[in-house]
Amino acid sequence: MSGLYFNSSVSDAERREGLYSGDLFVYGESPSTRGLCDFARSMSEEAFAPYHPTDAQHHMPVEQYVEILAELKPKFIHHPESKKHIQVLLEGLGCEMQSTYFDVPRLRTMTDSGYLTSGLGTVFPPHRDTWYSPPECQLVWWMPLYEIEADSAMAFHPNYWDVPVKNSSAQFNYKHWANYERTIAAAQVKKDVREFSRPTESMELEPQLRVVTEPGGVIIFSGAQMHSTVPNTTGRTRLSIDFRTINLDDVIADRGAPNIDDASTGSSLGDYHRGSDLEQVPEELVAEHLARRGVSADAAM
Repeated sequence: MSGLYFNSSVSDAERREGLYSGDLFVYGESPSTRGLCDFARSMSEEAFAPYHPTDAQHHMPVEQYVEILAELKPKFIHHPESKKHIQVLLEGLGCEMQSTYFDVPRLRTMTDSGYLTSGLGTVFPPHRDTWYSPPECQLVWWMPLYEIEADSAMAFHPNYWDVPVKNSSAQFNYKHWANYERTIAAAQVKKDVREFSRPTESMELEPQLRVVTEPGGVIIFSGAQMHSTVPNTTGRTRLSIDFRTINLDDVIADRGAPNIDDASTGSSLGDYHRGSDLEQVPEELVAEHLARRGVSADAAM
């Protein structure tokens, strides 16, 4: 990890180069980020009423909680307003909208004290997103919906930026994940039987960096960053949004962060929509990208 930048005014191209080198960029809540955050909050508060989303876990059995999430999360993901708010957010933070593509936003819940740790509340092991078949130029955008603390944040592990970690990513195929593993999330209440890419060797997670941003603030990091979920012990559920972007010029030019230990197959490239008009990545570019990775087009999605 190289640097940590707050409310930087650098161009999109300069920011991407920094992110590919291990920088983190953090932006405070702004008019462009507020729309997505407010929209997700309104949907969450309606779904969990009469309880507040950060407190609802203390008022219902976990099975009822999962039933609410099983309706709320896909509703948010696929709502056309979600994409519109992401377009506003990206443009407001200076992205090149003709070459910036984004995937659907995910609404995440991290409950307190192990109330729900699998399925729709999965606690992912330490990982890089590169272990899940993205392009090397993938960037992750993460924002909390309500106030968080250091004990309900994400942790970044800077010592592993350029240090390979033995992992199980060779077992991960994106096509299988998208067509099967992702579809059974709601059924994984007590135990998650899905195959996650995870370290297969012991890791030293200190030192670690926990960035606490205000509701509606945004943390941007490379898919190559090693990060983990901090066990939530705050007494309140953490709700957050994340989505991913790529720059198609960088995909074509093979620009991105170093990919030092990924063995996953397939590609998520076909999931992305252009910021300017929501067009998906052309199929021929997906096939070319897969060919460079030594994977057949059948594994694309």
